[in-house]
Formats: sequence, C-alpha cells, structure tokens
Amino acid sequence: MVTALPAALPTATNIDATAVNTISWLSSPQTTIVVPVYQRQYRWDIGGCEKLLADIRAVSDSDDRHTHFIGSILCTASTSSTSSSGEADGDDSAELVLIDGQQRITTLMLLVAALHHTVLQGGGAVSGTGAGEDLDAGAAITVGAGGSGREGEGGGLAGQLESVLVRGEGGRASGASRTKLRPHKAWAEVFESVVLGRRLPGDELRDSRFDDNYAFFRSQIRPDEVARIWRGLQKLEHVAITLGADANAQQIFESLNSTGEPLRDHELIHNYVLMGLSHAEQNEIEDSFWLPIEQNTGEQIAGFWRHYLVMTTGREVTVAGGRGVYDEFRQQFPRLDLEALRVHAAEWREYSSAYRVLLEPASAPDAEIGQQLGYVNTFGRGMYPLVMRAYRDYERGVVTKSRLIETLELVQSLVLRRTVVGVDTDRLVARLCRAGALGYDELVAAAARIMPSNERVRVALKYSELPHAAYVLGRLAAAAAVGVDAAAADFGARGLDAAGLGAAGTDADRGLGAASAGAGRGLGAAGADAPPLDLEHIFPMAPADAWSGDGVREWADYSDDEQNSHRALSGTLGNLTLLERPLAERAADASFAEKRALYAQSAVATTTELAGIETWGTAAIASRTAMLSEAFLRVWGRPTAVGIDDDDLTPILDAKRRRGWPRGWQREFEYVEYRGEHWEVYDVKYLFNRIFKRLWNDSHESVVAFSARRGGPIYDAQAWNGHWDQLDESNFLYMGWDSRYMLTAVQGVLEEAGLAAEVFVKYSYLGAAMP
Repeated sequence: MVTALPAALPTATNIDATAVNTISWLSSPQTTIVVPVYQRQYRWDIGGCEKLLADIRAVSDSDDRHTHFIGSILCTASTSSTSSSGEADGDDSAELVLIDGQQRITTLMLLVAALHHTVLQGGGAVSGTGAGEDLDAGAAITVGAGGSGREGEGGGLAGQLESVLVRGEGGRASGASRTKLRPHKAWAEVFESVVLGRRLPGDELRDSRFDDNYAFFRSQIRPDEVARIWRGLQKLEHVAITLGADANAQQIFESLNSTGEPLRDHELIHNYVLMGLSHAEQNEIEDSFWLPIEQNTGEQIAGFWRHYLVMTTGREVTVAGGRGVYDEFRQQFPRLDLEALRVHAAEWREYSSAYRVLLEPASAPDAEIGQQLGYVNTFGRGMYPLVMRAYRDYERGVVTKSRLIETLELVQSLVLRRTVVGVDTDRLVARLCRAGALGYDELVAAAARIMPSNERVRVALKYSELPHAAYVLGRLAAAAAVGVDAAAADFGARGLDAAGLGAAGTDADRGLGAASAGAGRGLGAAGADAPPLDLEHIFPMAPADAWSGDGVREWADYSDDEQNSHRALSGTLGNLTLLERPLAERAADASFAEKRALYAQSAVATTTELAGIETWGTAAIASRTAMLSEAFLRVWGRPTAVGIDDDDLTPILDAKRRRGWPRGWQREFEYVEYRGEHWEVYDVKYLFNRIFKRLWNDSHESVVAFSARRGGPIYDAQAWNGHWDQLDESNFLYMGWDSRYMLTAVQGVLEEAGLAAEVFVKYSYLGAAMP
C-alpha cells in the first residue's frame, strides 16, 4: 500500500527533478545544453554505441507500455550570453550547463544525426539538398529563424529530427544554425561538423570519437529501419535534474555517482534473469534454480558464471570494468521468456553441481576422479571451463571414466610443461574449449600444438627452479613405487592408477599437510596414519659453514664459484625430494652423510634411493635431474603432433580486444600467421584491411553474409565521409572503426568463413604489455 505524502511536507528549493521524455526534452525550443570546459573528453566507444542501439531496438519492438530509462541528466541553469565555445551568441535565452550526462546526450545526438542524414539521403530535400545526394559531400543543415526545420514542412520526420539537433539563430549574420548540444571550444568544431554535415575533404582521416560513432550509427541504420529506430528513441526517458543558484553542484554530482557498492556481475545476472517475471514466477526460478546454484558455488559464484560463459562461447570473457561477465551473459541470453528460462536454468544448475565437485574434489563419488581433480587444482582454476564440461559429460554418461581421466591428465601435462619452461598459461582455456566441442581427438591435437617439446622441458628442469614441487615429486614418487612404465605407459591410454600426493598445495606450502599423507598411497609403506610429507632440499638452501657433501670438505672451504653453482641448482628437480616430517625436522641443514641415514628410513621410493649415493654436489644433482626428467616426461607425456607452437602464437579468436587506440597500437603484433602464410602485419587496422580483402576474393559469400548480418563493414556506396578502401567497382570497405570493433569484425568474418582456427597472431613486446 502506498500512502500519500502529507500536504504540508516541505519541498526542495534548490533542486528541480522531473521525469521527462528524452526526445521531447531535447526537441523543446527552450533546450540548449552547454558542456562546461571542465568536463572530460567524449569517450564512448563503438561497444557502448552498440549496446545503446540494441536497447533502442528492443524497446521499439516492445508494446506501447514499455519505455527505456537512461538515468538522470544533471544541469544548472545559466543566462550567460557567452557560449561554451567562447563566442557571444547574441541570445539571452537560458542555457543548461551540463554537469552529469554528457556522454549519453552526445551519443544520442550522434545517433539522431545519423538517422536524420539517412532520412535526407532516402528522399526529400532540405535547403536545396536533392534526394539521394550525399549530405556529407558538402551540404549542411540550415533552418529559418523560427527553427522549424525543413522548408515548408516542419512536421515531417526530417523536421522532427532536426528539432532535436539544432535551433535557428536568426540574429547571427550567417543565418547558419547551431547545435543544441554545444561542446566546449576544444571539440565544438569537430562535433558540429559531424552533426551538421559540414565535414570537409581531408576530415575523413582525423581521429575523433565523434566521427567513429557517427559512422557506426550510419552503418547500422538502413532506410527501412528508420521508423523502428525513431520509435525506440521516442520511448527513452530520463530524470531531468536542474539545480538552483544556491545548490552545491559538485556535492550533488558526487552523490549521484557514489551510490554505495556497485552490483557485481553475478548480482546483475540474478536481477536480469528475474526481472520482468511475476512474483510467483520469480519465486519458482529462485527456489528451483538460483538457490541451488548459489549453494553449489558459494563464494565462487562469480567465477562459475565466467567459466560457464567461456565454456559455452569458446571465447575469453574479460572482467575489466566490472561488468564483462554480465555483458557477455546478456549477449548470450538476450531474451528469456519463462519457458526458455526454465530450460536454461536447469542446465545452469547441472553445471553448478559439477562446479561444486571441482571446488571440492573430495566430494566426488569416485575417489580416483576426485584425486585427479585435486591434481588439477594444483594449478588453480584457470582450466575449469574445460574440466567442468568434461566432468558433466562423465556424469551424464556421455564419456567414460577412463576418457575423463585422460582429459584431466592432458590438462595437467599441458599446464605443467608450459609452467616449467616459463611460458604463459593465461588465455589458453577458450581455445581448448572450442577444440573439445569438436571431439576428444581435436582437443588432444590442440593441446599438443601448444605443449612444449621434451627437449625444451629437459633443459628447463636442468637449470630452473621446479614449479609445484610438492605435486611433481609426489606423483613421481608414486610412479616410482609401482614402476613408471606401469603408471604412465601410453599417453592415450593412461590414467595413473597409482596415487600420488592428491591435492598438494602450491609452492608456497613447503609442508604438504596431513591430507597429503592420506592421499599418499603407493609411496611404499605409508599407511593411513603415516606422517605428512615435507619438501626437502638435499643441499640446504642456506647451508651452515660446517655443511659437507662428501664428509671431507666443509662449505666454508668451497670456492665462490663452487658455492654459486650449488646455490643455482638448489631449487631444481634433482636437489628436491619428499621426506616424512619427523625425519625432515631432524635432517634440516645437516650434512649429506647424516641425511643419508634418515633417507634410508623414508617410505618414499625416490627418497630411499638417495641413501645409496656416497656424495652430494653439483654432479650428483645433475645426474639425478637427468634421471627424474625422463620419469617426468613419461608421467606428464605429450601427445604426438606434427608441429609444435614454440613461438607462443595466439589464435585469432583469443586475441585481445582493446578499447580505442592504446599507445603503441601500430606495433601490437610481430607477425600474423594466416593458414600457414607468414604475414608482416603489425597492427589491427592493417590486419582488418588485409583479412577482408583476402576473403573478398577467397570466401566472397561468407564476407557478404557477415557484413549483411552485422550491418558492415562493407557497403555499396561511400555514404558518408571517412576513410574508405575500394574492394571493387561497387563495394567499399569502411576503415574508420576503432580497434575493438575492427578485431571483432576480423574474428567474426573468419568464423563465418570457417577459417578462424587457421589464423594466429604473435604479440610483440609492446602488444603483450598493452592494457
């Protein structure tokens, strides 16, 4: 029940807030908006324009009751006769100084300008511009002193659009119109040249968000869609807040933009899923689906949604900006009626159940699978999208237990080998998900391509500190206890029946904890009550002066070169082992002769072997490293592959979409590999041009279909000024997009042509460091 406010309730005196129709507000003859000089530059990119246009189309297609709220617009009233460009207007009517909302209003003006110019080109005339003529070729909007728009027909669509954009200023000697939105002088000329169609030859090469976003809107609005877009625009609403002379504008601006903790991605998804349902329907979805998802994923619910989307789309999902996951979710599920929602939500619930097992491997019904999932967790959650699908397929009976274990072993081999040789493991999982969707053989082939060779791994193990040492040594010890060949004979058929150390901790965890002992079956005589295992450095990391490796020479007698050589190898595979904690505490920094007696008491096979070695030094470390490296290569085997990508190439579908044109964009790539060809292509703009030109000849139908569906970037006329490249006599490629849009188009058209899997980029040092 809503209770009316008391009649005597005081009202605000310095703030006037009114809910208004946005287009009516902009069209009003009294509306002139000035952007003050302290406002930031116009920054909306094409991605934001895409979303705005999608929202306008959606509300246009809805019934008449629905509108679209774009937020609040905050202004102060001004009666100054000097515009923000620093010119005297000769007009003492009130202006609104825009405090908050510049980005939205500017983008709406560019959209309306694009719509207006499309109408003009489609027929009719404005101030001598004949039907079909290119407004951008030099024609400009002019209106009479009354500001009615088109000569003799102020009520037409072109006139209505013009009333949003401009107002006449009969007092000006030139009689030319001015835009209702007036950026300050640093940007006014560029903005007005776009909106009024006054761009001059040579302006097509200038770098301007006004030009880019206007061109995007022009490319997307077909003549037969004008009525639809205009209908959607007329359903936009906002709250117009006008401040009085005594109001504290800065404090109000900060209050509007500091509304507490922003909603997180999963909270936005929750609201999006339930919004628009009846109360009873919301309760059904909440109780039957959403609450089980929350219970299964707990504090990791945000990670679940990101991993789910990577798994289903085969694309990396960016979390920068705080809404990347939510935006991707909306793109994948643009409309969710109740029946479709029930179907999708049931799938989400099933995957969240699988995700719970990934988070808690001990809860897996099958102990061996739980152990393998624990192994995978050694490397974090980066491979969860791939593993989640594999585990759910196993639960549904789509794949066998042995195939699931083979997949988990493959994941471990890939990530561990790349970590050992120092190659980045980020942005791998999306490409593996795409390959896995095509079948296990495709997954194996994709992993083999990016898995370092045996030779490269041997070198890294010899000289580099061993990553995930507890996990590696535990599995090697288990393999030694049953025989490496029996534990990991053939990559395609292995599942390592012997147990290792289970979900051992990270390198930071020198002690493996009690859980490791429980998981340590197959390590010899270790039982359920066996003590936990610690990571033991045979040559101590900080030896005392009396330490000796041969019982003769003490550490203090070693030369500087000898000491440095020992220290360099202290963290390598050959100098590490596992030792029961009580024995490890006694070994500590003892000399090797004393340690040998302790090693002989260990139940760990690879540690017991050390008791038979007489002396310990760099030669012994190198010899043991070589021996264990061969076991390493068998346990973490590599599938046979024709070629290995040792150059760290990135599939085009996993290339990073960047906002705008970041510094150094001209040298983002070292080269591009296109279907086996080596292209000297260094930036996304050249890549965009070369891909579309190549496919225009090689896969013409795919390019035409992609451009028609997306609304560009190929057109049958140069319909507006800008940077164009001619494909043939009647088709033109528009080159004025931003970096993100260009890369998205490259990825899309290659997918359309079925060639995306055969195109890779090699990032330069600058490209790898770009935000």
